[in-house]
Amino acid sequence: MKILHLADLHLGKILQEQSFLEDQKYMLNKIIEKIKEENIETILISGDIYDRSIPPTEAVDLLDEFLNVLIRELKRKVFIIAGNHDSKERLGFGNKIFEEEGLYISSKYDGKIKKVELEDEYGKLNIYMLPFVKPVEVKQYFDDEQFGYDEMIHKIIEKEEINTNERNIILTHQFVTARGEEVERTDSEVLSLGGTDNVDVSNYDKFDYVAIGHVHRPQRIGRDTARYAGTMLKYSFSEVKHKKTMPILEFKEKGNIDIKLEELVPLRDMREIKDTIEELLKKENYEGTNTDDYIRAIITNEEPLYDAIGQIRSIYPNVLKLEMQNSKTTLEIQQENLKEVKNNEQITIDGIIESIPSIFYFKGKKDKMNFKLNTGFKTFNIVIFNRGFLKNKLTIGTEITVVGKIDKIKYFLGLEKEEV
Repeated sequence: MKILHLADLHLGKILQEQSFLEDQKYMLNKIIEKIKEENIETILISGDIYDRSIPPTEAVDLLDEFLNVLIRELKRKVFIIAGNHDSKERLGFGNKIFEEEGLYISSKYDGKIKKVELEDEYGKLNIYMLPFVKPVEVKQYFDDEQFGYDEMIHKIIEKEEINTNERNIILTHQFVTARGEEVERTDSEVLSLGGTDNVDVSNYDKFDYVAIGHVHRPQRIGRDTARYAGTMLKYSFSEVKHKKTMPILEFKEKGNIDIKLEELVPLRDMREIKDTIEELLKKENYEGTNTDDYIRAIITNEEPLYDAIGQIRSIYPNVLKLEMQNSKTTLEIQQENLKEVKNNEQITIDGIIESIPSIFYFKGKKDKMNFKLNTGFKTFNIVIFNRGFLKNKLTIGTEITVVGKIDKIKYFLGLEKEEV
């Protein structure tokens, strides 16, 4: 049986006010072509179907079109679990009716992992579907015990009667890691870098293939048969060096799985360009490239420029970020130069908000707001004074740029200004 593993579609994704719906529709159509070409029979989608819990109508319509082709026209079976970006209730609506058509959805854990049995010439193939879960959501099924993410997954799987003589696949959407191996992550996904959300891949040892969602870079975890599928598109500029692929699995007899990584070529790539504006505008420097790509333009001129964004967009209409880097700008922090920064020095960092802001009020209508910012290489505690009115804009998953003074002892950033 041939199986395609997808994850983290993030339908309805918007970055810097740019909708990715056209790019997503293009890529889903390319995936359908590959399903036909390879005669893939089963499709697994491991969570984060939508980018937001309340997706735009256009994103819902796009998923509907995609599934209609797979199920009604091509007669394929599709298995979907909810991720942390999805609304469990919305994604799970009508799931029992859809099963008659070959669409299986697991959006909530109800004390038992949803299991679907398939058959091919090699015998039974069991698909287990475990949506994104948190300890607080499942403790009711374990006598209200208190435990972390790793122990939670261990208990959930141990509760199942899994026949290891048969072929077993599990769909899961957690931050799965392997001891001794660093997961290659980006600033697109919301992660806890302190390790509290980590789930060790050894918990899934009873499964022949672990179809993981959550992290955006395609990669193996601990073994070739435990994989993050990754996203089908680049969704942040921390992903510009990614090579997006999708695993195509050919299941034969027990213990025999062929895995092919099929490269995904987008309608528009996401990339960075860096030089003086004069060099960036020279025809020989952009000729032969796709000028419709999504661009982060870094301009290195020392002197002030008139309408820099207008000049760059005359060549690259889809510039999403424009930055100045020269001897006068504040230090842009990267992993390799963090040690060089002095305590209380002003820095600029980009990242993803990964905690709900908390506000403390003082006398005289003053306030202090705190939240965590994941830069992809370190989590910073951000502190903002007298900007409590911004709280509703600073939601988990929002990509922001902050400028402020760093406390290297506690690794927090005192914010002087912000861009949301």
